[in-house]
Amino acid sequence: MAANPVYQWFSALLCYPEADLLEALPEFQTALQQWPELSAQQTALQGFLDYLGSHSLRELQENYVATFDRNRNHALYIFEHVYGEDRDRGSAMVDLLQEYRRGGFELGDDELPDYLPVLLEYLAQVPSEHAQKLLGDAVHVVAHIAGKLNAAASPYAALLQGVTALSPVAPLPLVEPPVRDMDEAMETFGPDFSGQEPLLKPSIETVQFYPKSAYHAAAKGAAS
Repeated sequence: MAANPVYQWFSALLCYPEADLLEALPEFQTALQQWPELSAQQTALQGFLDYLGSHSLRELQENYVATFDRNRNHALYIFEHVYGEDRDRGSAMVDLLQEYRRGGFELGDDELPDYLPVLLEYLAQVPSEHAQKLLGDAVHVVAHIAGKLNAAASPYAALLQGVTALSPVAPLPLVEPPVRDMDEAMETFGPDFSGQEPLLKPSIETVQFYPKSAYHAAAKGAAS
């Protein structure tokens, strides 16, 4: 059994919808009504469950693809919003993989470590204090994606807002990620495990969901 099932609840709902998800809607409904962690967001999250229950599987799948796969602003890959095409993205990927492995969590070959449902599944398995720390590090990005989805009137905004509400850390605004010439980066650093992105060896042991320079810049702006 998961140590923190509420994260698993969000993880499953943020994945590409399949028939078994719709079959399990009564279980998701029961959890929403019973878990105190979700009480503050219950109305919005109920709206998302209603959305799933009122559309066909094909409609849900088409909307999911249009929302997350065809719109980079809504991507559920955390480092997409932090590093963009900067070479540090590869290093952050490796750091996150190491975090998962320290917790005994191995990814499949077709999964990237910064995919938000993967991170949430990991948070469901680790001690609550550690899960809260990691979520507090990542919440700035989660809230950023939530804002983009909300601006697009997407029903998925409720899920990202719900995850944000679980964090002990208040989110700060996210600065725009740097842009780097990918041909140059590939030539200098070589491809990552997928053969697509430059990959660096990790230089630190902690995961940087939010670069310190960007964090301090956002904090300074929020305080002014």
